[in-house]
Amino acid sequence: MYDVIEESSFEVDRGQGPIGAVLWQVPTAETARPLVLLGHGGSGHKRSSRQVELAHRLARSGLAVAAIDGPFHGERVAEPLSPAAYQQLIVDRGVERVLDDLTEDWLALIAAVSRHAQVRTDRLGYLGMSMATRFGLPLAAALGERLHCAVLGKFGLEQSPALHPGVHTPQRIMSDASCVVAPVMYHVQWNDEIFPRSGQFALFDGLASSDKRLVAFPGPHAGSTDAVLTTWCRFLTEKLLDSSGR
Repeated sequence: MYDVIEESSFEVDRGQGPIGAVLWQVPTAETARPLVLLGHGGSGHKRSSRQVELAHRLARSGLAVAAIDGPFHGERVAEPLSPAAYQQLIVDRGVERVLDDLTEDWLALIAAVSRHAQVRTDRLGYLGMSMATRFGLPLAAALGERLHCAVLGKFGLEQSPALHPGVHTPQRIMSDASCVVAPVMYHVQWNDEIFPRSGQFALFDGLASSDKRLVAFPGPHAGSTDAVLTTWCRFLTEKLLDSSGR
């Protein structure tokens, strides 16, 4: 375990304007570190307290961690938006387009980080719940064999009326899930009021990975205890630092 974590900010630009990004890692490393891509949930941002806590846990275990803001979140907007507001903007722009654009943003970030000598972008992990699973599935599908593991969850093929009906794209979700071949830990909040349990189970079934496990914890959608974070981080650490690979 490492005590000192270095946080550095940089920008990624794929021709449509700069995108703010952040990288966490130990200041010095004898070998290049596997990279975890850290997505955030709705109304969060790349430096929200939960994200920083997860980044530090993973970095202390010997991984590098990188993050960007999701669509209409964080530095991408002048001020924080309500769920209704950012969901409407996503629908107005087109959900498929937004999914594809964020995937390209992540790929640009990976390319930028690949120039960092102490980070391995051939050994990638992904961690993201809820909205970050919505946007993480297309990325996981695009990465294919480059992705070594993912922690996903709090999302599914059904949604409650609390969400804009226009963001519901079950066919796209299943299409992307069928391309995910990396080992996956899928987290379900047993009393999730946003994404019904049955739809989460159906999405889990649709993941193509031969190494997938479903973990469930009691509580509503937003509930995640310290023990839950430990479970997510342990899975990523074991998979990415296992010298035998998958």
